[in-house]
Amino acid sequence: MAFDRSAFLSAYDTLLGRWPVPVETIDVETPYGITRVNAAGPAGGPPLVLLHGGGATAASWWANVGELARTAMVFAVDRIGDAGRSASSGRQPVRRVEDLHGWLDAVLDGLGLDHVDLCGHSYGGWIALSHALRRPERVDRLALLDPTGYSLRYLLHAAPMLARPGEARARTFLAWETGGVPLDPDWARLYGLAATFPAARPVTGRRPTPETLRTLRARCLLLVAANSRCHDPRTLTARAGRLLPQAEIRTLDGVSHHALPYTRAERVNAELTRFLRR
Repeated sequence: MAFDRSAFLSAYDTLLGRWPVPVETIDVETPYGITRVNAAGPAGGPPLVLLHGGGATAASWWANVGELARTAMVFAVDRIGDAGRSASSGRQPVRRVEDLHGWLDAVLDGLGLDHVDLCGHSYGGWIALSHALRRPERVDRLALLDPTGYSLRYLLHAAPMLARPGEARARTFLAWETGGVPLDPDWARLYGLAATFPAARPVTGRRPTPETLRTLRARCLLLVAANSRCHDPRTLTARAGRLLPQAEIRTLDGVSHHALPYTRAERVNAELTRFLRR
């Protein structure tokens, strides 16, 4: 299925239009291209940077930003190289993990942010954790929403969508991972169109070693989706309890990996606002 840019941008704007707070769109120039940031909240509030999951776009925080922006200055970032309104320049592509963190550093610099709270879902959670380990002086608090750790079963079900991207295949995959629960139609439409986004290439790296994880300085909250098919939730919870003894770990009942962050948003928002409260 060919990428329909007009339909994608329309679906993006539809979801962004559901943000219950005024939104300022900011385009940050970086060596890797222009990064779109959707900002909301009180000027001077503690900065909170939101990193979306693969293919979800920064617009996907519509059910959370209203509560988060009550006290925090929220910056929802479209990851460069993924579906969204950011645009890679081609001059310096993001090909390695070092490039990915160089890009995020450049975004934070462009926004004038020295210290931030980071919140990431799925692949965005992996980026947030990796950045907090590599840039400990920059990250105060770290919230991880079911960070990635793909099981073989998950990858096998995702294979048809990855091999021949299309909206119908994306929806079939979502129906499997979420257990067939009703999905928000605007979000599902955007995710399906995002599956055909050209040249979307996630940059991956090795899982942090136990020794590296034990060096984490940021305060950490881990929210685990009890119904996730991305990985085994009990294994993730047990491993995090061993390697991140200082972290707060909560299990979100009745939620799958791809139903975050908008399913059971009241619980997600309550956990995040409590953790981020100064």
